[in-house]
Amino acid sequence: MTGTQGTARIVTRRTVVAAAGATGLAAALVACGGSDAPAESGAGSDSESGSAAGSTTPDDSAGGGAGPADALAKTSEIPEGGGMVFADQGVVVTQPTAGEFKAFSSKCTHAGCAVKDISDGIIHCPCHGSQFSAADGSVKAGPATQPLPATPIKVTGDSITLA
Repeated sequence: MTGTQGTARIVTRRTVVAAAGATGLAAALVACGGSDAPAESGAGSDSESGSAAGSTTPDDSAGGGAGPADALAKTSEIPEGGGMVFADQGVVVTQPTAGEFKAFSSKCTHAGCAVKDISDGIIHCPCHGSQFSAADGSVKAGPATQPLPATPIKVTGDSITLA
């Protein structure tokens, strides 16, 4: 009669199922979360998008018109029919047709995941497969039902900046 008999814990099936559910929920939240690393777009040339994602200060060749904090890319770095995701700025810049540049929020309107890549005129969300038009941000395939909000940009010479 030492009193240690009542301190043993029994693991029930309910506890195991609840723990498994919590683990699955945590995994889903991590999968839908954003990344601190810049996302790369797969619009054709991996070397272009890889180097462009890392060089967000084109003020060396653009002259004194844009500050380094606002400079996103050079126009030549955005592929026609594709685009680039700038995760740190929360924006995706596209070039639907030659010389026409558009920008949208990089946050998917379905579950808030960051869109990952742009190819063949479509912005892709990796979380649940939503697809958006690179021309106007409209939904091309769900589960998203709302378009990507437009983000104002300014093209000066060969430099693209946030407006």
